[in-house]
Amino acid sequence: MNQEPDTTPRPLWVFGYGSLIWNPGFPVAEQRLATLGGYARSFCMSSIHHRGTVENPGLVLALDPHEGGSCHGVAFRVPDADADPTVSYLRERELISSAYVERVHNITLLDGEDVMALVYVIDTDHVQYVRDLSLEDQAQIISTAVGGRGPNTEYLWNTVTHLQELGIEDADLAWLDARVRELTTNA
Repeated sequence: MNQEPDTTPRPLWVFGYGSLIWNPGFPVAEQRLATLGGYARSFCMSSIHHRGTVENPGLVLALDPHEGGSCHGVAFRVPDADADPTVSYLRERELISSAYVERVHNITLLDGEDVMALVYVIDTDHVQYVRDLSLEDQAQIISTAVGGRGPNTEYLWNTVTHLQELGIEDADLAWLDARVRELTTNA
């Protein structure tokens, strides 16, 4: 399992940038907008379990290292009594294929406060890491893939909807949203 031993922050904060925003799956004591530096939200992980199959992989979001970049998302503070079960749950959910790596990073909350948070980033050496896919190629994949947790389109649309509700702008996801809707309407 790709995790750093004995580094879980207390209090436990978890940084969400994709499906964790709309489906955390763990108890939340507090939720605040936050920014993680050095990474960009990207459809750079091939999904062979949740949003695609081995035969027809989908794409899911991951935090891709990006010098000078940043990702706006949500920081979730977990109630102290639920910290250990939440970490176990997240490891089972996020580390299913070892394409994500568990890390602890500094994030900045909207009010400027810095906290240490559990973050799941892409393993750039993993076979499921896909780099340099054009937005059009991403749209073509997302528009047709279906996995164990449903259509890849649903993952995209849920993420875009919730980012918009939070006031988080992501130009690439907005473009993908429009293009995938066009592709699926014309299919």
